[in-house]
Amino acid sequence: MKVSLIATVKDAGDHITEFLGAVRSQTRAPDEVVIVDGGSTDGTLAVLRAAEGVTLIEEPGANISRGRNLAVAAAAHDVIAVSDADCVPEPTWLERLLAPMERGAAVSMGAYVARTDGFFEVCASAVAVPDPSELRAETFMPSSRSVAFRRDVFLEAGGYPEWLDRGEDMYLDLRWREAGVRMGLASDAVVEWRVRPTLVDHWRQYSDYARYDAIAGMYPRRHAIRFGVYSAAAIAILGRRRLLLALGAAAGALYAAKPIRRALRRLPSGQRAAAAAAVPALMAFTDVAKMTGYLQGLRERRRTR
Repeated sequence: MKVSLIATVKDAGDHITEFLGAVRSQTRAPDEVVIVDGGSTDGTLAVLRAAEGVTLIEEPGANISRGRNLAVAAAAHDVIAVSDADCVPEPTWLERLLAPMERGAAVSMGAYVARTDGFFEVCASAVAVPDPSELRAETFMPSSRSVAFRRDVFLEAGGYPEWLDRGEDMYLDLRWREAGVRMGLASDAVVEWRVRPTLVDHWRQYSDYARYDAIAGMYPRRHAIRFGVYSAAAIAILGRRRLLLALGAAAGALYAAKPIRRALRRLPSGQRAAAAAAVPALMAFTDVAKMTGYLQGLRERRRTR
């Protein structure tokens, strides 16, 4: 099986050398590497131009979808593996990612774990990043940080949506799920993913994800449930309705239980008590960011229509 590894990048000067080193260290080397640069100005291009074995395409202004589509079109092989240049694939990543495809899958869904530095980043990762052992093949929606696919199912799904600046991988996943494409889970094919380091960056990330969910019409039920739950909580608090408050507290504890357990596993013992309070607060903060972004996206979608 011949495989092309693709990525798109812009201003990844802090990470591109580590990414290329991780690619060179794979136990199963890709047969080619194609990287599209969307207009870097920070030294990334110099590194890529000097990198041996990398096919570089330069298209200033290309968004992530456009960059990936260009890379797929330029790839020589019909099996495409995808990651991001700010990720660090484990040495066995590609070898394990290809295993479901060798068994007949058209899409292989790899996993990712958080690369964290400090208490906040660990708590943020616990809110947003499941452990690979939690993933289920029938429900998982893979990120293009860690995925492989056959060219034919990619083209049949229309490729990455170039009109969408965020959430492009989820949009493609939904097309595959709707078409009944055979998607195999490779939970042991892991890349490390850098968590945003500040509350402001975290807000922007999850607000943007939800904004583009609204623009693309993705996950309307999930977002409606979030608005409904928080509206009910506000009514219960303002109306001092004890039964609703008790039910809400129980539901909130259940909602936060899994992220709290993740944080406890990932933190040293001295920080675990603080995480029990910080993680639920960060979950609420993230949900407010998502609701704010979703409303913004709905307004933009209406204006476009």
